[in-house]
Amino acid sequence: MIRRSILFLAVALLSLAQGTDWKKVDALPGVDFSGLSKSQRDAVLAVLRTEPCACGCAMKVAECRVHDPACGVSRRLAAFAVRDAASGKSEAAIRADLDRYAKQPPPLLEPAVKLSIDGAPFKGPANAKVTIVEFSDFQCPYCAKAAVEAAELVQKFPRDVKLVFKQFPLEDHSQAALAAEASLAAHAQGKFWPLHDKLYDNFRQINYARILAWAGETGLDMKRFRAELDSHKYAARVHAEEQEGEVAGVEGTPTFFIDGKKFNGVFEVGAIAPIVEEELKHGR
Repeated sequence: MIRRSILFLAVALLSLAQGTDWKKVDALPGVDFSGLSKSQRDAVLAVLRTEPCACGCAMKVAECRVHDPACGVSRRLAAFAVRDAASGKSEAAIRADLDRYAKQPPPLLEPAVKLSIDGAPFKGPANAKVTIVEFSDFQCPYCAKAAVEAAELVQKFPRDVKLVFKQFPLEDHSQAALAAEASLAAHAQGKFWPLHDKLYDNFRQINYARILAWAGETGLDMKRFRAELDSHKYAARVHAEEQEGEVAGVEGTPTFFIDGKKFNGVFEVGAIAPIVEEELKHGR
């Protein structure tokens, strides 16, 4: 807690030195206002500038987003307010919903949201009855552990579960964005999962040279792979998936959605299998 407070103070002082006024800025880090009308955007900003963040920082939500952009709580609250506005709710209703949402722990499964999976890498049957979407970071140790559990889950339900991978590289992982782009370059050649496994098996050693070495071991056309990696061909797609995740409520990695419903818990086969079985039982 002391370390985070020191980090917050440093970021806050830097923001003040740069003249950032959180009460006036129209763009907040990690908050996607696209799709909102001007009146809806204004309503969301009015709420975020006056409602407190629930992370314990004593700041307003907008203030926390500006001075502590790594805070997952303010990111979640902001995304919730944006979704409320997009659904047509008034400023007063958004404020009331945000207050209730901040005071109660999230359910194990949140209401379903729509996620785009077209063209994304997946394993399992294309027509599986249950679709699990994972937002992940190749340098995240928790993601590396979850990758093993996810693979076991697909094996446990070989005819009924499809696992879809979406990119969500975190800013504090210096090689995560590069690894995300590399995995998509491998996906373009039908080799996403082999490189995916190598990246997670070696998540603490990821760098440009090692990515090239691992890509070569998977049998990729290296001339094409390197050209696409060096030109950052897939950077825009990585960024688009990050934005989609933020709007859907992704606060950190890994985050899983089971048939569109965000799972708030540790992703382990023992915890997920009963949920999958329930989904299959009800034919969802």
